[in-house]
Amino acid sequence: MVFPQKPEEKKLVYLDHAATTPTDERVVEAMQPYFTEKFANPSGLYAIGRDVNGALNDARRSIAQSLHALPDTIIFTGGGTESDNMAIFGVARKYIDKGKHIITTTIEHHAVLHSCEQLEKEGFDVTYLEPDSQGFISPKKVTAALREDTILVSIMYANNEVGTIEPIDDIGREILKWRKKHATKFPFFHTDACQAPGACELDVEKLHTDLLTLNGSKIYGPKGVGILYKRRNVQLQPIIFGGGQEMRLRSGTENVPGIVGLAKALQLAQENSQDENMRLIDLRNYFWDRLEKEIPKVRLNGADLGLTRLPNNLNISILDIEGEALLLYLDEYGIVCSTGSACTSDSLDPSHVLLAMGMPYEYAHGSLRFTLGKTTTKEDVDYVMTYLPGIVEKLRQISPVNLTQNPKENTHPKYHQR
Repeated sequence: MVFPQKPEEKKLVYLDHAATTPTDERVVEAMQPYFTEKFANPSGLYAIGRDVNGALNDARRSIAQSLHALPDTIIFTGGGTESDNMAIFGVARKYIDKGKHIITTTIEHHAVLHSCEQLEKEGFDVTYLEPDSQGFISPKKVTAALREDTILVSIMYANNEVGTIEPIDDIGREILKWRKKHATKFPFFHTDACQAPGACELDVEKLHTDLLTLNGSKIYGPKGVGILYKRRNVQLQPIIFGGGQEMRLRSGTENVPGIVGLAKALQLAQENSQDENMRLIDLRNYFWDRLEKEIPKVRLNGADLGLTRLPNNLNISILDIEGEALLLYLDEYGIVCSTGSACTSDSLDPSHVLLAMGMPYEYAHGSLRFTLGKTTTKEDVDYVMTYLPGIVEKLRQISPVNLTQNPKENTHPKYHQR
């Protein structure tokens, strides 16, 4: 068995931007002073501390403006995972006397799913809504699950694995109607929007969201910093205690360089986003056309290649091989992608998102996620297609699996979800 010959000079083609993005040089430039000359604690009463506190407040105002929100609704966190935890645990434990029912979906990020699983251990009742075969959650399904004791609904804005963009505005509107009908402020509505900036509407008024999660590492900003938008009428039980920073909701000295960088990255994400999205859509569709023509038995996962899918996302299943093996071989040629959620890359289990969408176990195990970025070019895609078909052919020669492209035709018990 001979794999395609490697190039004399291996090129790095990074196609895992949903996992993390390189930090934009303009973001690094904005952050730099707050590592050195403007290093003071923003809680300090002396001049240098007040200057740093001013930068913190400027960042808060900038992010609030991007979300069409008020500055005092922006809470800085240590990333998207902490923000999700703060929203879910914060609401649940604060309003436990009002109800113990939470609604989420089976395709959420594990920061949401594992938080909900922990709350079940604490006596809460969680309803997990199933998506359709493309990963969509119906607003009617959300409405049907609402109960008088429902205090929180948490549904991801854009799925990090398959790129499906949920109808968050419609879901939020249905929740508002339910509240009005029942004369209550519950349930509150939270969305994890970490993948959305630049591609989706972020106006919290149009989305009708009460809580919204963002982080820096998905938008060419720094890692380890995020925000939670919290509408003024929502109260939270803190999950981190200490000095009372962030309006006594998230104690700990603020990561000022990271916060400044996040604000700059969010600003940049919304500049020229329309042109960049069209470029990414064209490039992604070109990639899919080549995959479909040059590799037999390849299947697109998630929403159709239209406006209900993230512009840079291409999640596929290449049948009869394991995604992990293919990923490792691609890495030998300098091609970087993912088998699903990078946050669970240490697990050999297939994607929980694809299984929840009704994909057979073997289809999910053969999945690859390519997520393009602002430096990705047509030449990068052509480089991938120089080597990918040959690698797939060789891996199939040693594979014991032989699936059909229609999941419903694979009725043997071994194709069932495990």
